Amino acid sequence: MLTELDKAYDATVAALTAEGTAMAVKVADVNGVELPIFTAAPPTMREYFNFFFTAHGQKEFAVYADERKTFAQILSEGKHIAAVLQHEFGIAKGDRVAIAMRNFPEWISAYVGGLYLGAVVVPLNAWWTAEELGYALDHSGARIVIADEERLERVRAAAGRDMPLIAVRASVAAAAAHGARRWQDVLAENPDTMWHVPPISPDDDATLMYTSGSTGHPKGAVSTHRALVHGAMNYLVTALSMLQLAEAAGTTLPEQQIMLLNVPLFHITGSVPILLVSVAIGRKLIIMHKWDAGEALRRIEEERVTYFVGVPTMSLEMLQHPDRDKYDLSTLVDIAAGGAPRPAEHVRRIMDEMGKTPAIGYGLTETNGVGAGNLRDSYLARPNSTGRASKPMVQIAIRDESLNEVAQGVRGEVCIRSVCNVREYWRDPAATAAAFPGDGWFLTGDIGYLDEDGYLFIVDRKKDIIIRGGENIAAQEVEAALYAHPAVAECSVFGLPDEHMGETVAAVVYLKPGEEIGSDALVDFARNELAAFKLPEKVWLVAEPLPKLGSAKIDKMALRKTYREQEAAA
Repeated sequence: MLTELDKAYDATVAALTAEGTAMAVKVADVNGVELPIFTAAPPTMREYFNFFFTAHGQKEFAVYADERKTFAQILSEGKHIAAVLQHEFGIAKGDRVAIAMRNFPEWISAYVGGLYLGAVVVPLNAWWTAEELGYALDHSGARIVIADEERLERVRAAAGRDMPLIAVRASVAAAAAHGARRWQDVLAENPDTMWHVPPISPDDDATLMYTSGSTGHPKGAVSTHRALVHGAMNYLVTALSMLQLAEAAGTTLPEQQIMLLNVPLFHITGSVPILLVSVAIGRKLIIMHKWDAGEALRRIEEERVTYFVGVPTMSLEMLQHPDRDKYDLSTLVDIAAGGAPRPAEHVRRIMDEMGKTPAIGYGLTETNGVGAGNLRDSYLARPNSTGRASKPMVQIAIRDESLNEVAQGVRGEVCIRSVCNVREYWRDPAATAAAFPGDGWFLTGDIGYLDEDGYLFIVDRKKDIIIRGGENIAAQEVEAALYAHPAVAECSVFGLPDEHMGETVAAVVYLKPGEEIGSDALVDFARNELAAFKLPEKVWLVAEPLPKLGSAKIDKMALRKTYREQEAAA
């Protein structure tokens, strides 16, 4: 049964998106598919930035340590970096511009600048090894990388000497050592306006974001400007609806909403529902360079933060922090989560022990983060659900192996259709055809069901991935790194449930007869190929070959069941 919040929310969304309003919705033909769209949506990210950044002008936007930049300053710097890319480096519309850094104000300016120019922005995972960075740079065909000092060595090793680099927050010595131009130098030495402003259309490519699936290498999801704009605006409807409901309930709203930016901007959650929605509603971002629960609590009090979103491990760490009660968290209203499931008992604890309303969202890189949401009282009522399809753009269906829609309550693959979905997997037509079967639908690889009110429950994964602290890890990639050791005969990698991280990486390994190696040494060997978050935290070395299916494949499901039960009983 729908909650009173559900009913009020639906009515608010309907009013916000009614005909004649600024966010009116209509059904239109988008590349041969009839889909809901926002009638007056900015056609591209260039118009989106021009309108919203200008509207909020002199408000503070990006706060990092003791640095404070306004909306106008970030837009100006973004336009300037667009000019730098064009004048000094010859970057043109459609060229790929990679960003490899942790959260800094410059990440935002680089993202704005690349999109403003009409280039395709390629956010790279800052935790990747040189080998992982090298794959993405080669696969994407990036022409330039904007990187912070911490990543310069890895990026140069991955990209080779001919790749132009712009170094952010780097010393003269570090930039020179890696053949990079410093950010402040290229800004000072180049015009602040482009000599040519190339036209951009809604169907032009905007971003290329890498996502780990069931195969070894990550896939590059290509989003158009239309999809990115509509993904942001769909979240904007949710944000405005919740603000209106709070105001109607008598809540005194602050002059400016303030968000703690504690998730990576290179993830879809950081770039769309956080960054782009903040641009639209004039929300200030308090940028954390690196996650630390104690520092997060301090910054929430110091900056009077109103909204928090992160992977579930982050809210759990704040909840359990020994110094939590020493901080004034009274301005904080919502503690939202995404990227991984949140255990049901944590939902009630956030409300009971912190007095904050919980929320969770479900979306993927391939949907620009848009999918489903479960908010406040509705989340408390259904803590195991990831919510209803996000209004007004999203449709969710559950389908069987033949792609036929199943009945309510029956499990199947979760499928999402909206104008926010990405266009394709870059240079991978087979994967594109498998995941995007037509008529606007995307097959998520998640197994779930819908209840009588349209609430989505995720129960399993079809894809062989592990979600550790919100990071997707392809089991096959970890297996390949272990198989590279000459002592390994067979291995199987899977996720183990973990209250803190959601899942951790585990491996069962059978060595070749006569070979000897310890589990720690095997993990150290894999460290050469894998980012630290992908490394197995539990390794079982077994004396017998691994169990097989009739097809002679390793029976991963049986292994996972056996070792999960073993760990639970320990």
